[in-house]
Amino acid sequence: MKKTSSLPNASVVPGTKPKCIVFSNVHVLSRHAAQIVAAVIRERNAIGQHAVLALPAGSTPISVYRELIRMHREDGLDFSGVVTFNIDEYFGISENSLQSYRRWIYEHFLNHINISPQNIFIPDGTIPLEKVNEHCRQYEAQISQMGGLDLALLGIGSNGHIGFNEPFSPSDSRMRLVQLDPASRRSVASDFFGLENVPTQALTMGLGTILESRKILLLALGEHKANIIRATAEEPATERIPASLLKTHPDTVFLLDEAAAAELTQRKTPWKVGPVSWDERTMRRAVIWLCKKTQKPLTKLEEEDFRQHGMHQLLQQYGAASEICKSVFQRLMSTVDEHPAGSAAKKRIICFSPHPDDDVISMGGTLIRLNQDGHEVHIAYMTSGNIAVFDHDALRLADLVSEYNRFFGIDREKSLQVESLVNSALRSKRSGEPDIDEVRQIKALIRWSEAKAGAIKVGCEERHCHFLDLPFYRTGTIDKNPWGPEDVKIIKDLLTEIEPHQIYVAGDLSDPHGTHRVCAEAIFQSLFELGEAGRDLPEVLLYRGAWQEYELHEIDVAVPLTVADVARKKKAIFMHESQKDEALFPGSDPREFWQRAVDRNVNTANQYNLVGLPEYYAMEAFMRWNGTPI
Repeated sequence: MKKTSSLPNASVVPGTKPKCIVFSNVHVLSRHAAQIVAAVIRERNAIGQHAVLALPAGSTPISVYRELIRMHREDGLDFSGVVTFNIDEYFGISENSLQSYRRWIYEHFLNHINISPQNIFIPDGTIPLEKVNEHCRQYEAQISQMGGLDLALLGIGSNGHIGFNEPFSPSDSRMRLVQLDPASRRSVASDFFGLENVPTQALTMGLGTILESRKILLLALGEHKANIIRATAEEPATERIPASLLKTHPDTVFLLDEAAAAELTQRKTPWKVGPVSWDERTMRRAVIWLCKKTQKPLTKLEEEDFRQHGMHQLLQQYGAASEICKSVFQRLMSTVDEHPAGSAAKKRIICFSPHPDDDVISMGGTLIRLNQDGHEVHIAYMTSGNIAVFDHDALRLADLVSEYNRFFGIDREKSLQVESLVNSALRSKRSGEPDIDEVRQIKALIRWSEAKAGAIKVGCEERHCHFLDLPFYRTGTIDKNPWGPEDVKIIKDLLTEIEPHQIYVAGDLSDPHGTHRVCAEAIFQSLFELGEAGRDLPEVLLYRGAWQEYELHEIDVAVPLTVADVARKKKAIFMHESQKDEALFPGSDPREFWQRAVDRNVNTANQYNLVGLPEYYAMEAFMRWNGTPI
């Protein structure tokens, strides 16, 4: 892996085609992508020609658009000569729909720059079916009239699609109407408030058109893109993986974050492909990998195991295999901690929970242990989580309160009015539309009551539950705002009031616009500002949410859980009844949240056991935050 001379926070991955550049965080990646786009625009402006761009919608490019908007406002980047062609659009949804790519690109980009309206081209998803072919021909003709595409900015689907060119799309395809792959529909189900609401068709720019672009940038962020990035960059080109056809293009670059690049051979197992710059972390990762590869615990690895698996350099640098294994064993043993905040002095602790159930799902067993050790444990619920509540649960609560008030002779007239309003609003709501304020408030109350019940179940006091309701989340839709000064102030006020010795933060940092990452960034900014003001800062431990777990070599603290701990943790998760049995946004994993949590905790303990450490029933894992930006 080599650093690029002009990008100190980026590395070019050898042996990949197209070229893959890995960035330390999404902000550096987005700035780099925006600079490339800006260079194309300035080059064309300088010779009096249009810069013709193919643009996507969605969460992946949004940081690039924000940087381009900043460059326009602060650096004078001129978009008056730019021509844009949207790459795709859902078929059959209104252009005013929240999920419309037309609406999205205007709200997040085009409305904020000085582009001429006549230079904006977007597929029309409302066009009658019998006119689709002609519409697509005209779209292609407009691209040709503009001299072709100078730059195509792309994302990639987990099945390898680019645009909506699904697997087995012809390499010479043009703008057309396509059937969406089930995997593509599942990936956007949360945007439509349920898979049943996702369109089955879309209009997309074809692979042939995209491949004729003079320059192509593909962006990929997050663990869920890692496997398809490896297949695309390291396996032969095939129409089964449309993105892999970009190998044939002379000027394509993949811009990746650390998580999306994690499965590339040079990143995951660099010792298999050439010389390695060994450090302590890489050494631990390699030795743990060797244990799994050979099915041997650390204490049984031999020097021949190292040599047979391309790790002879490690022996040269660190000495005998027995000493290397002893070092890794001791390091892993040091991470096992039944009392993660100590057990002698009473400490103040805050668990920051992005959603109302992340605390018990992710670290419920640790919360039990912290409370048993006598610490003052606070939980800060950062958002209401109201968009993840089914409509029928809101209807049920409105009906229950109305009947409750009738039974006890409380103001029944008002509750009946609210119940009627909620019923009317939910009956008339079209799929994917946001709720009215009253419905959002009812759904927030459901999550509020469940969160308190779960916190009490793991031993917290009700008065130590803090509901921050951060402003960035209050959009009523899946698409959230970036964090801002008001969010930071709320967090700073809580930290100043409690003065914790230790805090726990959701460490799902790959999705640049997911709620977990936005919450983490706001917390880290709060800590930075408090540190600048001379405040003593707490120890910060990062936990993972319901989706992934830290790798063994990444773990700094592992809290062992007994069977009784796990049983109590499950009961705390069960308090979140609106998320039980079936969640509104379950992701692609069919298991319930409690099942994912238990399986993950048991698997973490198994990983420790497999490398030869003491056997525990289950474990919750944490990383220490090193104080660097994300």
